[in-house]
Amino acid sequence: MTATQQARQLLDFIDASPSPSHAVNSIETQLAAFHFSKLDETEKWMLQAGGRYYVVRDDSSIIVFVCGQQPIVDTGFKLIGAHTDSPGLRIKPNAATAMDGLLRLGVEVYGGPILATFTDRDLSLAGRVSYKNEQGKVASQLVKCDKPLLRLPNLAIHMNRTVNEDGLKLHKQLELPLILTRLTEEQLPTAYFSNWLQQQLSIEAERILSWDLAVYDTQKGVLWGADNEFYADSQLDNLASCHAALSALLDDTVLQADSTLVCAFFDHEEIGSESHKGADGSFLADVLGRIALATQTDSEDLCRALAKSTMISADMAHAYQPSFPMAFDPDHKVLVNQGPVIKVNANQRYSTTSGSDALFAECCEVAGVPYQKYSHRNDLGCGSTIGPMASSRLGIHCVDVGNPLWAMHSIRESAGVWDHHYLISAMRQFFIK
Repeated sequence: MTATQQARQLLDFIDASPSPSHAVNSIETQLAAFHFSKLDETEKWMLQAGGRYYVVRDDSSIIVFVCGQQPIVDTGFKLIGAHTDSPGLRIKPNAATAMDGLLRLGVEVYGGPILATFTDRDLSLAGRVSYKNEQGKVASQLVKCDKPLLRLPNLAIHMNRTVNEDGLKLHKQLELPLILTRLTEEQLPTAYFSNWLQQQLSIEAERILSWDLAVYDTQKGVLWGADNEFYADSQLDNLASCHAALSALLDDTVLQADSTLVCAFFDHEEIGSESHKGADGSFLADVLGRIALATQTDSEDLCRALAKSTMISADMAHAYQPSFPMAFDPDHKVLVNQGPVIKVNANQRYSTTSGSDALFAECCEVAGVPYQKYSHRNDLGCGSTIGPMASSRLGIHCVDVGNPLWAMHSIRESAGVWDHHYLISAMRQFFIK
């Protein structure tokens, strides 16, 4: 498959995945084509060598694994971790309010988005709605409104004369509610929104109990540049890494590997991962432990297996932007379409060590792809990833990598077509190494 074809598949994956729950649903669809079996955490697991399995926790985190042909005590686990969530806006519980004849939806800021990029965009809603089914039990259903539904209009420059000098600043409580419609005097905002949800779900409004609704940009992803060498979309951080890892796993050669292979995609990374389905929770440890139990591996041999295991924490990296040279360490400029990035931080904001650095570099060299190394400026705060927390919880050797990205946490991010191809190739080599 060509690099352009892989990039187009990525854009289709992202456009079908406007919320973490939709991302997991998209992953499940791909797994079905490769005959993976879904496991239930409440049931006993029966696993076979060479078996293909996955487990979902609370609709928005998923762990996919292939049981190796050899015992895990001999080979260890080979893991790739990434996250399904992206920074943005989420709809509040009592969202619908009326002001001056306009119905607006109140939002809460999720993670650290660049808020100004949400203005003047064709926004809509997607996520999960919980309701009481006909048997009186709580159930959930995905919802995705494809049409432009909401808007956050900017203020005219005539009323904000210094916007080009000072930048657009939005008050998070007062200036973020999104315009949905114009109300007549007899319409009530809460009833209007409830009826809209009822129409989207074909579920009576009185049975709807709660929701996890994300605001998303309806503009689809595109290839751009003189030679279509770049791509742009929302949520590249970090659905691009999820797609790369899954593409590496779903390869006929990789699926026959001797080692047990794991792809773990977590929700809640952008807000610290401290949840029952986040990377700082028990999900990954639970699944690895249950793989050991189901394959008659005792606790000591599980510890031995973990000691032999390696993990790639995949999250997008900061690409050098020549308009802002002072934002980067001049000796660590990582460039778009020059290969995946190994991220290093002495304070362990990234999990990379010299040993894991060398391991991934070797994977790149054997796969015939270039790679780069990134270190943050000393005078700027450095972000982090799932790598340090997953690695420390499990005692697994880990390396933090990612593809170069422009405008991280914007509603419209950009990256390189060739980098996505390179990362998939390096991850495949990691799995079969």
